[in-house]
Amino acid sequence: MDLTISIVDGKIETTIFEKSQNQYLYIPPHSSHPRGVLTGLVFGQVLRFRRHCTHRHDANAKIKQFIQRLIARGHKKDDLLPIFERAEINATKYLRRTEAESKQMAKDKWKQSRKQVFFHLQYHPEDPQTREIQKLWRDLVSDPP
Repeated sequence: MDLTISIVDGKIETTIFEKSQNQYLYIPPHSSHPRGVLTGLVFGQVLRFRRHCTHRHDANAKIKQFIQRLIARGHKKDDLLPIFERAEINATKYLRRTEAESKQMAKDKWKQSRKQVFFHLQYHPEDPQTREIQKLWRDLVSDPP
């Protein structure tokens, strides 16, 4: 789980443990990965930091360090900040959910997945965007006029 767990004044506190030998070789911006890969990475890491760091200032420091590591890999700060802003909103909403809301969302997601068709292609940067393929599917197959 990569956590450091401590007992401070009789209370459990946690933070993210990072191995000293980790080189943080995140996907560079010129890689042929779909745009959503970076977004998913940022959303996941921000949620992980917010969820597992007891102290907000600790999570903030981890997020700033993460941004610096992405910049060191070639990403532009101006491109990253909107993704991080959306990730913060997402993490806040996620962490405020009640257990009942989480269960209902999981149930709804499972029901929706029963209506999906999976269409796998090897990624190529010049392929049409996923949303274009999904729109064509809806317009021509699942809900034609």
